[in-house]
Amino acid sequence: MAMTVHLDVVSAEQSLFSGEVATIQVTGSEGELGIHPGHAPLLTGLKPGMVRLVKADSSEEVIYVAGGTLEVQPQTVTVLADVAIRADELDEQAAEDAKREAEAQLASGTASELDYQRAALQLEEALAQLRLLRQLRK
Repeated sequence: MAMTVHLDVVSAEQSLFSGEVATIQVTGSEGELGIHPGHAPLLTGLKPGMVRLVKADSSEEVIYVAGGTLEVQPQTVTVLADVAIRADELDEQAAEDAKREAEAQLASGTASELDYQRAALQLEEALAQLRLLRQLRK
């Protein structure tokens, strides 16, 4: 039997996954991370992107997360996401619309600094969703 670690993926609204996994790939604040059983303890922020998990039976599941925290402990990995959506529930048209809206706000030049930051974050999240959707199609 493959070595596993317990993974919990939760957002403020719901628990999206709780179970044993063989590997986890996640977009951390410093780039892509691969987590395997026995990984050193770690605490890092998450950027908008994916959590790809491979279960003990080799099946995969992909969850989109936008911000949050990843904590790795010897027997448990926890993803506390600001926003978490199963990849098959992402709406490509909504992501395209959010991208266009954010680009228009950024290009207008009339936004306050706070509005500019919100638009930049909206653009980053929309691009991450679109990137994930395109990866899943391949």
